[in-house]
Amino acid sequence: MPRLFGKTYTRDELLKRVGDISQIGGVRLQDRADGVERGVRTADFRTGTGLNFSVLIDRGLDISTAEYCGQALAWRSSTSDVAPQYFEEPELRWLRSFYGGLVVTCGLTYAGAPNVDQGKALGLHGRISNTPATNVCADGEWQGDDYVMWISGKMRETVVFGENIELERKISAKLGESKIWIHDRVTNMGYQDTEHMILYHINIGFPVIDEGSRLIGPIKGYQPRDAEAEIDKEKYAEFPAPTVGFKEKVYYLDMVADGNGDVSAALVNPGFRDGQGFGVYVRYPKAELPEFTEWKMNDAGTYVVGMEPANCRVEGRAKERARGALQFLKPGETREYHLEIGLLNSAEEIRDFEARARALLG
Repeated sequence: MPRLFGKTYTRDELLKRVGDISQIGGVRLQDRADGVERGVRTADFRTGTGLNFSVLIDRGLDISTAEYCGQALAWRSSTSDVAPQYFEEPELRWLRSFYGGLVVTCGLTYAGAPNVDQGKALGLHGRISNTPATNVCADGEWQGDDYVMWISGKMRETVVFGENIELERKISAKLGESKIWIHDRVTNMGYQDTEHMILYHINIGFPVIDEGSRLIGPIKGYQPRDAEAEIDKEKYAEFPAPTVGFKEKVYYLDMVADGNGDVSAALVNPGFRDGQGFGVYVRYPKAELPEFTEWKMNDAGTYVVGMEPANCRVEGRAKERARGALQFLKPGETREYHLEIGLLNSAEEIRDFEARARALLG
């Protein structure tokens, strides 16, 4: 049953109080009309708790802006929600359309740094986030006393004489809850084994990220990606104020799963609102996404920390192949991925989350 405004309501009790469910929540389709965003369709969600977020239909059904009671969750870059026709693939030009946002999907056949793999030049983070969705359905319905809203659709990464992979995605939320669920099905529609890399780039910004914020979770160990990340590596989970000239640091974190096989990690600001605390967590099955990368970027203007569950690391497909970790999809094979993203909205919730993480570490 939805819990709204400090009270729990049955379906009948709630519907007696509104003319339409859109009075308090739901999902609505809209079009962007200005500048490089023109032609981007969105699905705008309101859960009634203060959690609002926008799904970009023409950008891989990824999640752009997200806020809770006016408090931003995601870092936003200067590019805005660029329409997919402006996508530039070679080298690092993916960054010209990287709007930040709550979730950007990287993959499906390659992700991570630009590289040359078996003679193929691959750009940064793949194509799927710049692919428009088809067979789109956005709706909501009562399921007993729960009102569930969702959007679903399909994206395909394909080329003649090459890969043919389909991503079927459903993003859902419930009225009265401050959580988002992502359910992905990735299927090899072709007739040859195909490389498969997928990474969920979850980009958290101010005010969750601020001086004194930190990353918490059942972190058993950490590994710096390169020489830059070796500098102050013991502070991998701590974040300074915006620092002009800060160079990005990337860490691979060894996460311990709970009894259900799930990994939970969070970025939190314990000092928010004079100690009230505020944070964002992600939860997912470790068997589906065995790697977790932290992207620590605390430069002025690019003030962001990324939580990145994945089935790969971020140094490119050639290195994944070389270390024997590159995954493949057989013809007709499907892989499923499940993520939950939610809020920690008090100092008590942050303490409880951290206590559970410590308990998993013994």
